[in-house]
Amino acid sequence: MSILDVLAWIATNIIGQPIILLGLVGFIGLTVQKKPFSETIMGTFKIMIGVGMMIAGATLFVQELLNFQNLLGGVAGLSPKYPENYIGLNDLIAKFGSYAAIIMTIGFIIHLIIARLTPLKFVYLTGHLMWWVSLTVVATLLTINPDIPVWQLIAIGSIVMALYWSLQPAYIHSSMRVVMGSDEIAYGHTSSLAAFLAFKLGKYVGKPEESTEEIQLPKGLEFFKDYAVSTAIILGLIMIIASGWGYLINPAKVQELAGDLNPIVWAFIRGVNFAISIVVLLTGVRMFIAEIVPAFRGFAQKIIPGARPALDVPVVFPRAPTAVIIGFVSGLLVFLAFMSIFLAIGFAIIVPPMIMLFFPGGGAAVFGNTTGGWKGAVLGGVINGTILAIGQALTLPALTHGPELATLADPDWYVIIWFLKGVLGPILGS
Repeated sequence: MSILDVLAWIATNIIGQPIILLGLVGFIGLTVQKKPFSETIMGTFKIMIGVGMMIAGATLFVQELLNFQNLLGGVAGLSPKYPENYIGLNDLIAKFGSYAAIIMTIGFIIHLIIARLTPLKFVYLTGHLMWWVSLTVVATLLTINPDIPVWQLIAIGSIVMALYWSLQPAYIHSSMRVVMGSDEIAYGHTSSLAAFLAFKLGKYVGKPEESTEEIQLPKGLEFFKDYAVSTAIILGLIMIIASGWGYLINPAKVQELAGDLNPIVWAFIRGVNFAISIVVLLTGVRMFIAEIVPAFRGFAQKIIPGARPALDVPVVFPRAPTAVIIGFVSGLLVFLAFMSIFLAIGFAIIVPPMIMLFFPGGGAAVFGNTTGGWKGAVLGGVINGTILAIGQALTLPALTHGPELATLADPDWYVIIWFLKGVLGPILGS
């Protein structure tokens, strides 16, 4: 087994597995603090269980988002147009996925060295995104030069990733401190651009005291203040409306999705499942945060002095759960508006990336809510939806390798892609 095989194995089985990576971080952190064995084991497994609950909740939510996406896309019959002679995502992963894994591992090692030796005291721990962005860098470099030597691909990709994982949590951390009300965790997610803009611009549209969590409602509508109930009702209504619209246009497609159920009943159940997934997700977040913060102090004290863990976007959701839903809905509406405009003028065919509209949109809304209340939350979703719509339209035809990545992208992906094309294109271009 070569060293590259070993690095690829580490990327696949440790760094790319959130339960294993964060459990290992917790175990090391508790061990170096010389905690009792039983406390170390308990803390480690609570971290892994919390992460697992986050993943379970997110997975269920993603399933429902995909139902919504299939409903909209299937009824409208829309599909994006890819460049001629492109290499599809599946082929990209099959041919070059191992290089992305190696970039991920080497980049993470360099990132840890940066955290140890520089003032950028953050440890990026959102493993699944580390893989996807590494693959995106590979796709971009191959688009710039399909004949790029492997050593250049790995070297450039590793350095780019190490710098991104070090700089991204740093530039947004002053905002993250205000959002979380503490300095113990950092924001490690590729939605940072939307979140940062929402935080900085929120104060111009609203006031923090008008928080989504403090909205005064008539007595008969107070049930909306419970985020689980409001999620079920709001997203259930959206699904019912979408199903009704779809049934008028393409009843066969809607019935295919609904199976043996009446389409309205099917849509209503989707809304309830949305709420279930949010409850599971937030319960996992709270459990995970309660254990990872004290465990990570071992890293901050012994291994990388002063370090903070940079964590996935759901860690901010408990700060304003209602804002999360507002950010998703406002971002979706803006994206659909752009989709209609682009279709009307023949500029581009874009498809709603429901997962990216929800998670980055929810995070941006929480940041916007912190400075601008409910109006800031709406702004956060609008910013995210705008970036995703324009980013997808411009980037999809610009990637000859894995152009599907443009439809799966978070806001920061577009920044990385265009930065590399702008800076390295003239140097590496074939």
